[in-house]
Amino acid sequence: MKKILISLAILIVLSAVGATIFAWPYLFSKAENSATIIVTNDETPLAQLAQAEGEEFCSRVENLLQWLDVDLNSRVAAYNVNEGDSPLDVAKRIRNFSQVGLKIIINNIRTVDQLAQRVADRLMMTDDQLLELLKDPTFCDSLGKTPQTIVTLFLPDTYEFYYAVTPREFVERFNRYYLKFWNEERLAKAKALGFSPDEVATIASIVEEETAKKDERGKVARLYINRIQIGMKLQADPTVKFAVGDFSLRRINYEHLKIQSPYNTYIIKGLPPGPIRLPEKATLDAVLDAPQHNYIFMCAKEDFSGYHNFSADYSQHLQNARRYQAELNRRGIH
Repeated sequence: MKKILISLAILIVLSAVGATIFAWPYLFSKAENSATIIVTNDETPLAQLAQAEGEEFCSRVENLLQWLDVDLNSRVAAYNVNEGDSPLDVAKRIRNFSQVGLKIIINNIRTVDQLAQRVADRLMMTDDQLLELLKDPTFCDSLGKTPQTIVTLFLPDTYEFYYAVTPREFVERFNRYYLKFWNEERLAKAKALGFSPDEVATIASIVEEETAKKDERGKVARLYINRIQIGMKLQADPTVKFAVGDFSLRRINYEHLKIQSPYNTYIIKGLPPGPIRLPEKATLDAVLDAPQHNYIFMCAKEDFSGYHNFSADYSQHLQNARRYQAELNRRGIH
């Protein structure tokens, strides 16, 4: 009997040692890097984990997920992997669907196509899927927008979204941000100016393309408001660039001014049908709080400082324009 008990004890010890040896890599091997990885729905769902921590670490996580009977197709998301995590830590995080949000930076975007590409680069949705929704007149109308004004929902800022968010969920969340921004105070200011929020955004987008100087934007905004109020065409060069589809143009020529487009404000009267870029929140406020003045003409300063000369008199404007044109010629800018 004593021999049997000793044998059992030895067997138990050996089993425990064997189990420890077997389990050691899964419990005590460590991730060498901190990373945010995405579990995808393609043939290699853990490819990003393998890239971040190596094939061996990834294989251990994969084995654990199989033993835990986790369907990776139901765990498509972004997850944090921390330096020092064991394969079991990572597997449990995926099993428990402890996903994290991905940062989306909305800035410096001119077109809805650029917006869709920016989003598709970070989230699971494709740019075509988002564009199909943003260009759907019925969906846009449900939010009080058109395919030309839907971009006003996307206020530049940094946001967080789950990787697998749907296009509709994505846009509807931005609509909530938009409605929060356009509070009673801002709506009252827009109404006092005689504009809708979309029209304010359209003016702001032109202002941002006209000047990179933030301390000048309110002044430029008031100039365009003055033009609208007296029935004068906006004649804004950035709208011509948008109509042409080339914002790299340094000089607007006669042939550009004749392009037939609802965005060419040298031809149309009033505002174009929507913004020509996604204006910053500060620029929207600059339009709403634009300081009073009587200027209706502006021309880039000939010192190329980025600022403008303003005038209420056309003859003065022509003098400003001649100085600027002469400097363009001197520098060989065509």
